[in-house]
Amino acid sequence: MKTDTIAAIATAMTNSGIGIIRISGERAIPIIKEIFRPRNAKKDMEMVESYTAHYGFIEDQGEVIDECIVLVMRAPATYTKEDVVEIDSHGGVIVMRKILELVLRHGARPAEPGEFTKRAFLNGRIDLSQAEAVMDLISAKNEFAMESSLKQLRGSVKKKIEKLRKDIIHQVAFIESALDDPEHYSVDGYGEELLKVLRPVEKEVSRLIESSSDGKILKEGIKTAIVGKPNAGKSSLLNVMVGEERAIVTEIAGTTRDTLEESIYIHGIPLQIIDTAGIRDTEDIVEKIGVNKAKDAVDEADLVLYVIDGSKELDENDREIMELVQGKKVITLLNKSDLEKQILTSEIEQKLNGPVISISAKEETGIDEFYDALKEMFFEGQLEFNDEIYITNMRHKTALMNAKESLEQVVISIENQMPEDFYSIDLMNAYEELGFIIGESLEEDLVNEIFREFCMGK
Repeated sequence: MKTDTIAAIATAMTNSGIGIIRISGERAIPIIKEIFRPRNAKKDMEMVESYTAHYGFIEDQGEVIDECIVLVMRAPATYTKEDVVEIDSHGGVIVMRKILELVLRHGARPAEPGEFTKRAFLNGRIDLSQAEAVMDLISAKNEFAMESSLKQLRGSVKKKIEKLRKDIIHQVAFIESALDDPEHYSVDGYGEELLKVLRPVEKEVSRLIESSSDGKILKEGIKTAIVGKPNAGKSSLLNVMVGEERAIVTEIAGTTRDTLEESIYIHGIPLQIIDTAGIRDTEDIVEKIGVNKAKDAVDEADLVLYVIDGSKELDENDREIMELVQGKKVITLLNKSDLEKQILTSEIEQKLNGPVISISAKEETGIDEFYDALKEMFFEGQLEFNDEIYITNMRHKTALMNAKESLEQVVISIENQMPEDFYSIDLMNAYEELGFIIGESLEEDLVNEIFREFCMGK
């Protein structure tokens, strides 16, 4: 680990009311003493108490660069567990750069992306899952993603993984002791006892893996494709959901030729909406491209909103679309409910496993029922997550899946009455895989790769 002093601008590089230059390391306080003149000339910055703020001026060889507030925080009770100084300057880009250049000339070096948080991890203040939660919190796109990141930052994932690892390593220790000292440790019937411990562990690992689907939705939003035949009212529905005339709507079938994407919130539920071209058999080359894009959008979607013109009977294009969306989460919307209904819902309900709701995008009726169905489908009618842990990181999910595979192998070894040292090998594999989540036994290159994704100054 590098132990030199690092510095970076911690706020966005744009003109703003305030800018923060962060310094961390053993020379943080000596550097600020050299470049900062307190308003109280008798104040010695190397002697001030931790967690104190000081008003004064940043100077370069007697020339005042800026009027600012300096915050001094002493190790180990800081973000990095090192001495940390933050300069709260005016937020002009030129001013912040001049202050940072001055700090670097006096002995600091530019921080790498995420290096402050990396030092917090390497110094043991947070584990790797908490470090990754920091970046997730910064990039959270909705309130639920923010709440999930905050829970992980407070150690929800860490505590759960540590508990699972403790249960596993206790069994490994017993096996090793029994193999080394068979006179005092008996393994008669141990396989059955081990199964009683492993089943709850495996069940919890499986639950965490399953939570990753909801975790992805929390983090990124529900990827939603609006599909249907031309002129069914897909673009009108998008405009209602967005609350503005986002898509062109005409009486001419096939107006939408390409996908149109929007990020919206429905009663707090984040949706990544993709409005697609009408799906039908066509000889038009451009329209064909749009139809193929619509089909690709269905493949990638978490949810399909299948819009049908309820004033017209189903035809072969409708049946092709129903075949296309089978197996997906689908909400069927019978649009144009203000006109005389020509469709029996029984055929739709038979082919698609999902709610069928009558709406009128033109009159904006039935929309609340659609929103209620959406909430019920993804969150079982509840939008409160309480103490539930959701896996939102693909690296975590991969480690959990590897751990589950090793635990399943232990069960197979027990069922086949294999020697106990076989149990130990797979138990240790599961233990190490879970350890990767919180940063135990992690290769240095992977640690560097993870923190390289962080923003500068964090």
